[in-house]
Amino acid sequence: MDKEIKEKLEELVALMNDTEATVIAKEVEEKLEKILALVQDPEESAAERKELKEKLEKVVTLVGNASVDPDIETEYCAADGSDDPHILVKYIVSEYTQPTRKIYLRSTTLRRNTAEDLANQITFSIEEFKGEIDSVEMG
Repeated sequence: MDKEIKEKLEELVALMNDTEATVIAKEVEEKLEKILALVQDPEESAAERKELKEKLEKVVTLVGNASVDPDIETEYCAADGSDDPHILVKYIVSEYTQPTRKIYLRSTTLRRNTAEDLANQITFSIEEFKGEIDSVEMG
């Protein structure tokens, strides 16, 4: 449970340091209330983890459905304690050239966005990655 509290506090710090987000006192208050609830009721945290897992599964399905390029392989990698969940993207240029990229799915991002928005962002990142590799290969 201490790890979860630490993660929640890190999310709060990330939110407050996010230059692209407008942080309002209400958001900070909500995050602090969740931390207090976690300390008082660990069952709520289990429900939240389940909800995030379901959202991740939906994102992976949507990304898989959107990927139609046969040269791109995507693989979902769950958190193993040392790493955030991420999607591993492999672009198969040739038998010997297969650049990869990890697209991380941080918990703060998962909480802020819908599954559809996340899938669109990931699909865009995959297209950008492919474009970068193509420009180097063809360039």
